[in-house]
Amino acid sequence: MSALLDPGRLLWRNHGGLHLPEHKTLSNQRPTRPISASTCKELVVPLLQHAGMHPDILVKVGESINKGQPLAKSQGYASLPIHASTSGLIRAIEKRPIPHPSGLEDTCIIIEPDGADHWGAHKLEPLPHYAELDGVTLRSRICFAGIVGLGGAVFPAAIKLNVRPKMPISTLIINGAECEPYITCDDLLMREKPEEIIAGAQVILHILLSHTPPEGQECLIGIEDNKPEAIQAMQAAVKASGDQRIHIVPIPTLYPSGGEKQLIKILTGREVASGSRPTDSGVICHNVATARAIYRAVVWGEPLISRYITVTGGGVAEAQNFEVPFGVPIRTLIEQAGGYTDKAERLIMGGPMMGISLANDSIPVVKASNCILVEQAANKPAAQPCIRCGACAAACPVTLLPQQLYWHARAKHFEEIEKYHLFDCIECGCCAYVCPSHLPLVDYYRFAKSEIRHQRQVQHKADVARERHEFRLERLERAKREKAEKLAKHKQALQNKSATKGDDAKQAAIQAALERAKAKKEKAQQTPLTPTEDKSA
Repeated sequence: MSALLDPGRLLWRNHGGLHLPEHKTLSNQRPTRPISASTCKELVVPLLQHAGMHPDILVKVGESINKGQPLAKSQGYASLPIHASTSGLIRAIEKRPIPHPSGLEDTCIIIEPDGADHWGAHKLEPLPHYAELDGVTLRSRICFAGIVGLGGAVFPAAIKLNVRPKMPISTLIINGAECEPYITCDDLLMREKPEEIIAGAQVILHILLSHTPPEGQECLIGIEDNKPEAIQAMQAAVKASGDQRIHIVPIPTLYPSGGEKQLIKILTGREVASGSRPTDSGVICHNVATARAIYRAVVWGEPLISRYITVTGGGVAEAQNFEVPFGVPIRTLIEQAGGYTDKAERLIMGGPMMGISLANDSIPVVKASNCILVEQAANKPAAQPCIRCGACAAACPVTLLPQQLYWHARAKHFEEIEKYHLFDCIECGCCAYVCPSHLPLVDYYRFAKSEIRHQRQVQHKADVARERHEFRLERLERAKREKAEKLAKHKQALQNKSATKGDDAKQAAIQAALERAKAKKEKAQQTPLTPTEDKSA
């Protein structure tokens, strides 16, 4: 193969991991089929499709909209807009079930497609000469286009690219590993759209260029070696681009090599410490689908309104990949894939290791939907007590102690469980897969994380309420003190005035007395003496 594959690059190995049955040939033997929004009577577009805050709704019921039109705008740092997947009419804004294991409902915008799929004036201005623009402008475009990490985390992509000047990024990793069984949407994307992925990587490199000189940059595209067609297609695209910074790096097929920290370790040897971020190690990692979405948003002015998604499993007739507008009900995908088989038993969004169970197929496709897995019936053994075999610890790719995490989660010792780095767990499911007691370990970890987050939120609210109460008491005490001081000053002023007035009266009385005495004396001096009679004569 070409030197662009960099066969001499040294790779590192993570702890643990598993060789799992792949089941990828079920869905990667056919080209991707686009699904039109007009095939549905309605699109259900949830407001919250990213990790962060809800956006603010911009549209009203009964309003006509165009494709790409913002339906909601971001309202903060960790918030993103939502765009219309097609043109049509806003029929309702109401609570509907969203992809969540509990069947949770959230606010959704219901669109009735008009079949025209008309953009109107809502397509963003294309920026084909993006190299003339700075990183701030491009990050703003990526944010306004609603782009998230499409590998599963759905974290706002623009925030991830907001690097610090004091921490330059030397390595961009594009994640094409796609290590989980059954899922092949990234595989097909790399086969069919490799030029757009490479162009997206170049846009990202340009954004990072403001803090890192070109000669200090490299882009490593990690692809598991069970995807030879994707590797060849990506290699050809890199060669055609002539960009010497970009390298295709095949990696051994081992689950979960596609985890962000795991892939960084494999490709660079750098370990991202507990509690830190990849940027602290000079690395940024994005999924191949995210890179393509960034290219489409910047160069073509298209917001993120669709994605590649795998529909597969023993419970569906014709497993394959589709490019699907957001809001399309999952049942439409199942119908396009030939419908359910009589073996269909369970519906999962995601893969068999990290996916979430869905209550029904009316739930819509969202930005996080990379796979719809229809599992067939299987006899799952009942959970048994832990036998302390240690197989879970040997399989954990993060070198955690799953037994201790399980015991503390089960006992609800949440303060203690955090000492064992619970939040470093990536919920890959390796521990549960190898457990001979068939314990649902990941469920316990998710429960503990949820409870700790809830406790933190409650504590935060209590702290805020306490601070507000203390501030109120301080404010009232200050007002009381200021009032008392004001009254005291007023009283003193009155006393001073009274004292001054009393002294003046005394002085006036004294002065009057002196004046009377003086007048009496002067009068006495002016009166002549009367002569007395001499009786001696």
